[in-house]
Amino acid sequence: MSKIKKIFNKFIFIYALCLAPCILNAATVVATVNGVPITDTDITARTKLMAAQGQNYTDNRKRALNNIIDDNVKLKYAENFKVTPSDDDVKKEIKAMSERGLNLSALSATEMEMAKYAVRANIAWQIIIARTIVPTISVSKEEIATEIADLEREQGLPVEVTFIRLVNIPESVAKNLTTPKDCDAAVKMAEKLGGAPQKLTAPQYELSSDIRARMAGLSELKWSSRIDGTVLLVCKKKKMKEFEKLDEIIEQNAVFKKAMFAGDQQLKQLRRKAVIVINDKRYSL
Repeated sequence: MSKIKKIFNKFIFIYALCLAPCILNAATVVATVNGVPITDTDITARTKLMAAQGQNYTDNRKRALNNIIDDNVKLKYAENFKVTPSDDDVKKEIKAMSERGLNLSALSATEMEMAKYAVRANIAWQIIIARTIVPTISVSKEEIATEIADLEREQGLPVEVTFIRLVNIPESVAKNLTTPKDCDAAVKMAEKLGGAPQKLTAPQYELSSDIRARMAGLSELKWSSRIDGTVLLVCKKKKMKEFEKLDEIIEQNAVFKKAMFAGDQQLKQLRRKAVIVINDKRYSL
């Protein structure tokens, strides 16, 4: 063997040794979306983010892939509207997430990049919804009433509630309760029937969950149904001074919920149009 050939073969051998670790450590491409590869490393990073958010499911890796695909679709669609959240926008949102109690400090550099990618896609999608969907949304009085009842039930509104509670009341007495003209009349009616009415005033959000649930959707000066020997009547609700624009906030919240639902439907349509190739059968959609 010539000296030149020996040197060449030695070079090839050394090159192969150097290249081998790169090949062994190369991330496997699990799928592509619109030509963009998604690796198993990407999926692992996303599962770590999901775990930090309290999302722990047996199929977390498959969910992670779906989330990454959604992010890609959102950002691709946002390009049509020249919507590109800046790095500062992403940093501010991540900081806000941390202030809300989400612990991202344990994430590695790769995992933090995945978090930034997810946040960027979410910001872009929120902007798209605000620009293209919210202006088309309207809500009826019935939908606003439902929203109010849901808020009353789940967390309570910042309103001061005056109400009457009758406890240990027989069914026969509850059936004789009629609609009073005001709160004082309700008290006298209950006393006349032998009850011991309790008149209370408190912020709704400070009431117990079972009381809030009973009040949800209950009109003023209307007795509730009898449950566990107890009957309630809401005398009046008064907005707290710092929440004078509560009606406007509730309407905005109802519009936002409806817009988010419409956004989810649009995202499903965009996904159908996207070119998604799954290379690993374990992640089949």
